[in-house]
Amino acid sequence: MATNTLLKPFEAPFATFPFDKIQLTDFIPAIEQSIAEAKQAVESIANSTESPTFQNTIVALEHTGHQLGIISHALFNLNHAETNADLQQIAKEVSPKLAAYSNDIMLNKALFLRIKQLYETRHQLGLDEVALRMLEKTFKSFARNGANLDEKAQTRLREIDQQMAKLTLEFSEHVLADTQAFQLEVTDPQAVKGIPQNALEEAKLLAENQGKPNSWIFTLQYPSYMPFITYCPDRTLREQMFRAFSMRGFQANPHNNTETIRQLVTLRHERAQLLGYATHAEFVLEERMAKTPEQVQQFLNHLLQYAKPAALREMEELQQYAKQIENIDQLQRWDIAYFSEKLKKEKFDIDDELLKPYFQIENVITGIFTIAERLFGLHFIENKAIPVYHPDVKAYEVKDLAGNHISVFYADFFARPSKKDGAWMTSFREQYTALDGTDVRPHVSIVCNFSKSTASQPALLTFQELTTFFHEFGHALHGMLSKVTYPSVSGTNVYWDFVELPSQLMENWAYEQESLDLFARHYQTHEPIPQAYIQRIKDSSNFMSGYQTVRQISFGKLDLAWHAQLPASTFELLALEKQALAETNLLPEVAGVSVSAAFSHIFAGGYSAGYYSYKWAEVLEADAFALFQEKGIFNKEVAQAYAQFILSKGGSQDPMELYKAFRGHEPKPEALLKKAGLLQEV
Repeated sequence: MATNTLLKPFEAPFATFPFDKIQLTDFIPAIEQSIAEAKQAVESIANSTESPTFQNTIVALEHTGHQLGIISHALFNLNHAETNADLQQIAKEVSPKLAAYSNDIMLNKALFLRIKQLYETRHQLGLDEVALRMLEKTFKSFARNGANLDEKAQTRLREIDQQMAKLTLEFSEHVLADTQAFQLEVTDPQAVKGIPQNALEEAKLLAENQGKPNSWIFTLQYPSYMPFITYCPDRTLREQMFRAFSMRGFQANPHNNTETIRQLVTLRHERAQLLGYATHAEFVLEERMAKTPEQVQQFLNHLLQYAKPAALREMEELQQYAKQIENIDQLQRWDIAYFSEKLKKEKFDIDDELLKPYFQIENVITGIFTIAERLFGLHFIENKAIPVYHPDVKAYEVKDLAGNHISVFYADFFARPSKKDGAWMTSFREQYTALDGTDVRPHVSIVCNFSKSTASQPALLTFQELTTFFHEFGHALHGMLSKVTYPSVSGTNVYWDFVELPSQLMENWAYEQESLDLFARHYQTHEPIPQAYIQRIKDSSNFMSGYQTVRQISFGKLDLAWHAQLPASTFELLALEKQALAETNLLPEVAGVSVSAAFSHIFAGGYSAGYYSYKWAEVLEADAFALFQEKGIFNKEVAQAYAQFILSKGGSQDPMELYKAFRGHEPKPEALLKKAGLLQEV
């Protein structure tokens, strides 16, 4: 029998994952064997006859299950970026096995007793700040996973975790299935007038492939949906598209997520109470900068009191505009993107179609690499010897100015049916220091859903897609520049309301002339983007900022509504949504649609009780970027301090202390309000 590729040392450059050699059938046996080996290693730590020390218990535990982590990370990364029915089935089968393995460790009494003994004497151990934090983190991790519970409660906790692992996968699959199931065929050329050329060509190609040469077919994938809802002049078709998008996971079919959500939130609540917390939100927020649900509500309400008056003014202006140009008496949800884009173009003489020719993706990639070089001294060299999981994926070696290897970087930019919607950064291998002192460098990936080149033009990004690229690249830098000892606090393994700081901070370089001049060239004339356009981008950056802020606050409040209480036993999804969104609702309700049913961030993406993190991180980012603006956006000293205190430290120290070390003070919401134009004077 052939040896399982996943259980042998990886022979590709930098020991990267052997995508070119694996079979899907390798995954389950490799994961099962890796679990068995990791459990054996844990048992030897737990049953050691030596007295517990930081080294033989905490450090030893940190280095168990390394191979298992590599294989399972790759499996779930593939399931998001290049999935199929077989892979989904494998992910579904191994999820409960991994949850059970995790619980076996967390509920190992002998192991916990060793950790508890160290924790109770931690101040006599002479540990440095990072090691002490690591010990405290390990103890809390065990306690938060039931190590202090009696056997009956621990058994129930295991059951809950296995059920939740299945439900989160099920939620994602339901949303994806409804996304893939819907197509809108359009035959009238007038109905697609104004939709960007590349989106039209994609729609035409899809129709031709289905034997409909005189049609355009649009889908709910973002590169198709967003141009359609933003530019389609036919209001009836926009409504049809909006309803389909907003009914994902909420239709009378096997993919309805209502029961999945009910089970998930009920299990999350039960789990929190088992562990001694009042709600799931209290449990989650103990490990966040915000600390409590009350603090989150206070934060969201503080922003809302400034954002809502601005949002109401913006909606009134938009309503008058829609009445003026199309005699529409009442704006609906499928109108906002369309009329916003029209009004924005009229007010600022700028739109996506004006800007896209300057953002050819190859130039943007070169530009963002140049920015990384100027800020952090990084060089990106494509390496075709590194295996990839799809022909569209490119792999790069990242080096510093001295030629030292820093990271492997995978870039997967283009939409395809086998890929989950949205954009994200992930890792195939974390950075950490091996037991022999070797600095093990990370393998980092960003995944997007941009439109590919067409017969008439290359792949061009909208300005929103440009900022998305910068956003995910900010996360990637956090992973790539990590320099910590312990893998569990490496890179983006930080508090979730801190993790968005590097990503959102990086978006600022998409608005600055000094950085845009590095790459924004017209794909036909090669002329640099005109300064007037850059000024219009900056002038328009706060367009509808009140509305957008209220929208984000609404998601944060809906998240808390699910997780800061136990929904009533007479569970009614739409009733809960209506109550949660009452304060932030700026438009008429639409019957038969749901936000929650496709709210993957909180039901499948790890943001439960944490969606507020985006706005929280924007406060950090606005305050941090003010320093770059003051000193220069390519100021080496500021960039070096940012890399030293934020990017390299991961979760090895308290995030507020790291932020204060970088900035010199705690951030305040006023920095964001001022940047968004919601507060003129601070």
